[in-house]
Amino acid sequence: MAREPEPDLPHLDRAGRPTLATVAALAGVHPSTASRALSRTVPDGVRVGSSDTVARIRAVAEQVGFSRNVYAAGLRTRRTSLVGVLVPRLTDLVLATIYEGVDEEARRHGYQTFVANTSDDEAERAAKLEMLLARQVDGIVLGDARVEDDEVVARLEARRVPFVLVSRRSGGHPAVTCDDVAGGRLAARHLLELGHRRVAVIAGEPYASTAVDRLAGFAEVFADAGHPLDPDLVVPSRFDVSGGREVCQRILDAPGERPTAIFAVNDFAAIGALGALRAAGLTAGRDVAVIGYNDISLAQDMPLPLSSVRSPLHEMGRGAMSSLVAAIDGEQVSSTLLSPSLAARESTLGATA
Repeated sequence: MAREPEPDLPHLDRAGRPTLATVAALAGVHPSTASRALSRTVPDGVRVGSSDTVARIRAVAEQVGFSRNVYAAGLRTRRTSLVGVLVPRLTDLVLATIYEGVDEEARRHGYQTFVANTSDDEAERAAKLEMLLARQVDGIVLGDARVEDDEVVARLEARRVPFVLVSRRSGGHPAVTCDDVAGGRLAARHLLELGHRRVAVIAGEPYASTAVDRLAGFAEVFADAGHPLDPDLVVPSRFDVSGGREVCQRILDAPGERPTAIFAVNDFAAIGALGALRAAGLTAGRDVAVIGYNDISLAQDMPLPLSSVRSPLHEMGRGAMSSLVAAIDGEQVSSTLLSPSLAARESTLGATA
């Protein structure tokens, strides 16, 4: 913790706090040199000083407890070192883990983050975006993008606000996501290898690329193996436990032969499916295989450990923030696909067709 400045420090403000001039005087440099040394970014071609000088200035600033006023600095540089983050709901472990990565990388680059929940509601998304833009954020990490016709993305483009998508993709805009098509394929191959042919899918929300891509990869593998999915067993759902439970019950109540396996495109929906199977007197992993997606920390600690496709969530968040920093600095940014992997556990390994 920084100590209180001494009474005889030069150039204190009216409240007795050290100023940039205080730091410059004690470090023996011009205030502009001190300002550049303490800035996160420096314009191209501007010389900051030797590494020893920069280190001395920063040591003095820490010693006297000097803190830059990012708002005042923003008036000069047109930057605030603030980044906005939009997510559907931060109570979701998937999104919370992604946000941890975003915030960690933001701090590493000298940024602070403001996160807002949108509940995947269009009016709420627009309102929360305006709130973040009113704070003069330097850029936006968007975690709730729509796969098509995204009005929030269109607004960001129109206002030329730097942004990067995370978790979900939308059109050709820069995004850091898991390769969800490949992840869907992993789930399908796992179930096929276990002998499952009649399978159901708890398919998520059709406006989210995560749902669309995971289903596409899964369906492709089953079709190529000569076992196309039954359309009646592919049911959209909310990305939560209750949504998964409701859809699983509909699948169990459907006429015809019961599926031997269920792929849920989200772990929470998969957990809901486990509950519906239990309520129906069925044992997941023995009567019906269940596999989810994302491999949240809870998955392996369930009473019946859940098989899941692992998505590198924390790395995704860090990558999105790193790309946004580059975009804010005027660099051309491209999309990044991260590789999924399979975590096979009792919810599938105990069940064979």
